[in-house]
Amino acid sequence: VEANLSEGIRNNVFGTLTLAKVAVEQGLDTFVLISTDKAVNPTSGMGASKRVAELILQAISAEKSIVFESINGNPVAVKQSTNFTKVRFGNVLGSSGSVVPLFRKQISRGGPVTLTHKDITRFFMTISEASQLVMHSAAMKDKNINASEVYVLDMGEPIKIIQLARRMIELSGLRVKEKSFPQGEIEIKITGLRKGEKLYEEILIGNNPMKTSNPKILKAREEFILWSVLQEKLQTLRLAVDNNDPQLIIHILKEVVIGYMPDDN
Repeated sequence: VEANLSEGIRNNVFGTLTLAKVAVEQGLDTFVLISTDKAVNPTSGMGASKRVAELILQAISAEKSIVFESINGNPVAVKQSTNFTKVRFGNVLGSSGSVVPLFRKQISRGGPVTLTHKDITRFFMTISEASQLVMHSAAMKDKNINASEVYVLDMGEPIKIIQLARRMIELSGLRVKEKSFPQGEIEIKITGLRKGEKLYEEILIGNNPMKTSNPKILKAREEFILWSVLQEKLQTLRLAVDNNDPQLIIHILKEVVIGYMPDDN
């Protein structure tokens, strides 16, 4: 996404907007957005795009009736009754984007296992735990539901990735090759942080998590932008995407997403 910002925004922001519009127009009961801890104080286009997706659903949720931008004909107000559920969590062990399959492949090839920074940490969940908690979040019917609410899964303490790499090497029956143990079979190589990559992720924008009926699911009420204001920003963002103008995209994301601090490069 960082290297293809226009397409990332087109998919994550305007894909979400298109689906949300259809959900409202068809009167769907529940819509679930899978968000990410990267949306909190993002440094990457990926994280910023997911926060905008959250903002879109927060803004739509706050409207009793909503007017969407129309391509053909005059815009028409639509009654809004869909329950938009935003679920934010971190990495899922064994998923397509997880480091686990990558480390496993690197170990099977004899190494090295590549790591961007020795101090980098991430939150982790198993596939079964994450999927069950997402379904539980979607099933919650809160009488006092608030448009600003985002569900946050309790992921426990963050894990140092270098410890995960070491553990996977040892579980493979091998030893880490390093200065203090040169006879080891697998080296861990530090490659440097990628563009937009953070040393650690956060799960909350504010510090106000509230409990729900499920102890593993928290909810946070976070600031959002009214639909009338956000829609104008999205119209400009769409033009920037259509013109493949990353500088303008970043400028708009900075205006919309609190805490967005993109890589200077």
